[in-house]
Amino acid sequence: MQRAVFLDRDGTISEEAGYINHIDRFHLYPCAAGAIRKLNDAGWHAILTTNQSGIARGYFPEALTNQIHENLQVELAGAGAHLDAIYYCPHLVGGTIPEYSKPCECRKPKIGMLLKAAENFQLHLPSCFVVGDRYADIETAYNAGARGVLVLSGYGKGEQQYMGHTWQRQPAHIAQDVSAAVDWILQNA
Repeated sequence: MQRAVFLDRDGTISEEAGYINHIDRFHLYPCAAGAIRKLNDAGWHAILTTNQSGIARGYFPEALTNQIHENLQVELAGAGAHLDAIYYCPHLVGGTIPEYSKPCECRKPKIGMLLKAAENFQLHLPSCFVVGDRYADIETAYNAGARGVLVLSGYGKGEQQYMGHTWQRQPAHIAQDVSAAVDWILQNA
């Protein structure tokens, strides 16, 4: 069985900018490519999992999400890194685009994206980590039997400071950013 680190997108590997409704608004954090390259070099699968409800809300077309992810892979490749897979959830109950306005099993904190990756890469989810800037990422990890790492970038610092005391489950670790999260994972896996 293989191991993976599931990385959230906005606020974790890229700047949190609300709904990214134009390609020019997507900016990778300076430390992200190096962190992903460390995972690549260590033999871990690096897999992006992201909720993208802006599609269901009609804020931007699904094609933009695909374009952002294609550009992301090109940018990472330029730094000697790559994501093994990218999974995203375009759904939201109550969205304005009917084909995406439905319940699903992929929207975090549900684990549909992780289950699909586990099947595609023969992953042992309890040996995996989920890294993100929201409590939903920590809940996703818990729901999959994996370990969650909260980063203080994006929404992380505010969520941890103001809501952390209400969380039913705490992260396995809290890191300053994705680079520090990956360093901790590689030292503690």
